[in-house]
Amino acid sequence: MRASFRLGRIAGVPVGVNWSVLVIFVLIAWALSASLFPRSYPGHSAFAYLVAGLSAAVVFFFGLLAHEVAHAVIAKRNGIEVEGITLWLFGGVSELKGEARDPGAELRIAGIGPLVSLLLGLFFAAIAVVISLSGGHGLLLGALSWLAGINVLLAIFNVLPAAPLDGGRLLRAVVWKATGDRTKASVVAARAGWGLGILLIGLGLWRFLAGAGIGGLWLALIGWFLIGAAGMEERQAKMGSALRGIRVSEVMTPQPQTASNEMTVADFVDHYLFAYRHSALPLTEDGRPVGLVTLDRVRGIPADRRAATTLGEVSCRADELVLASPDEQLTDLLPRLNQCADGRALVVTDQRLVGIVSPSDISRAVQRGSMRDQMARR
Repeated sequence: MRASFRLGRIAGVPVGVNWSVLVIFVLIAWALSASLFPRSYPGHSAFAYLVAGLSAAVVFFFGLLAHEVAHAVIAKRNGIEVEGITLWLFGGVSELKGEARDPGAELRIAGIGPLVSLLLGLFFAAIAVVISLSGGHGLLLGALSWLAGINVLLAIFNVLPAAPLDGGRLLRAVVWKATGDRTKASVVAARAGWGLGILLIGLGLWRFLAGAGIGGLWLALIGWFLIGAAGMEERQAKMGSALRGIRVSEVMTPQPQTASNEMTVADFVDHYLFAYRHSALPLTEDGRPVGLVTLDRVRGIPADRRAATTLGEVSCRADELVLASPDEQLTDLLPRLNQCADGRALVVTDQRLVGIVSPSDISRAVQRGSMRDQMARR
């Protein structure tokens, strides 16, 4: 999930927000200010309800951020690099570079998020109780009560034993500890995610038909997301098993054909595309990679503009390149490749290009790894 804009850094981790957050933010603020608060606490102005709804929504998203920052901090303490945190439609995601070394680390990283949400819920509940006992009432008490309930609910939902929820990670840690097999544990957690997703879709559709309206559809949408994410996690787990122990140098195409930024798109099509039959061409300066051109990028240039357009104008920029070292584990590179629109990594040694890794290189490595695993099981 890519961030639409960055908020800065927290605990040394870049924090971003995807545009889809606006959807759920508006829905929450509208539901609170136009429905829940006026019904539960009548007698206030529309402006007061709007301020209360917006304030509660903002604090709720800061709680989601605290949840993800906790994951990131514990992951870093357990030796895993964190590339960033992104808030989006379904909450937040911490982009971890690598996996937990053992079930204990997995348990700590997964468990801290729901714990933070639970503590936030109890904190807001305690303040609400104090205000209530002192005779306070009204919108402030309502906002605090809602924040207490939603954070406790978030903690409970997140510990459901199904991937990709935190509870799925906890389930994976338990199965991993019991069996000693990380891949089997990941598959178990992913299939539990499938089951929960189907259950939520069925429940959501039933509630919608029973008159729950958008609430039922939202529940079904969450179930649909869980099914998709769980299926992806199972595929990634099996791929990771097939690629475990393989280094980048074993699958890369060494010394790929390169070009310069100044070459025109027309020259590339006429002299490189059909001569070398490569779908991607690294751009270099003095042996250092400065860009990457793919066939898809070239296709977007009209034929009458190709002679006047340089490869540097259409290439993936230097700061967008996915770089890897020859000795890096292929399983550590995969998450970065999945986030790259061009789907390729340039392999460098001392900042000089020595190879390229493409999707076809990964596919061949997966096939070899799968055959190796099958022979090992016989």
